Amino acid sequence: MIITSDESDYISFVKARLREQFLMYDLGPLRYFLGIEVSSTSDGFYISQEKYIQDLLARAALSDERTVETPMELNVHPRASDGDPLTDPVRYRHLVGSLVYLAVTRPNVSYPVHILSQFVSAPTSVHYSHLLHVLRYLRGTISHRLFFPHSSSLQLQAYSDATWASDPSDRRSLSAYCVFLCGSLIAWKTKKQTTVSCSSVEAEL
Repeated sequence: MIITSDESDYISFVKARLREQFLMYDLGPLRYFLGIEVSSTSDGFYISQEKYIQDLLARAALSDERTVETPMELNVHPRASDGDPLTDPVRYRHLVGSLVYLAVTRPNVSYPVHILSQFVSAPTSVHYSHLLHVLRYLRGTISHRLFFPHSSSLQLQAYSDATWASDPSDRRSLSAYCVFLCGSLIAWKTKKQTTVSCSSVEAEL
């Protein structure tokens, strides 16, 4: 949304009243906050976490410079029993936790993060290899950003989909959705369903 002069005056008024009650400083236009980068152009706003990803890759200490095209391999359904238990699961938990926060601006990794988060209590070598796959994908797509245009039609659009019995351990399905307002992605989620669906139709309902 483009701020008009009246709105700017009101914002200044609110800032002045807040200063009367609290010790605060006007740091100017938002550029960086809690690992989230915001850049403004004449067309709209871009939100990204490029520096956050760089720091994450540095902490992961990958031994190669490879990149991959997808955040997770197709038709992969990890099990808790896959692979050998990690001798030190702290790194796995730390990296997955960082990915959870990264999904704030990167909806394209929400699915693999959901999958990897299920094994933080007892991760294995196979789970860790899938985690490295996600990191290599992020390395190749580090500049991807969310865009919020200044002007567009005030229209709400929502899309949803579901798998059927995709979890090999309990046969439960996954649901996912994304919501667009004015052409901008504002909400998304991937979640395992609470009950076992008897058909793909039931899973989608």
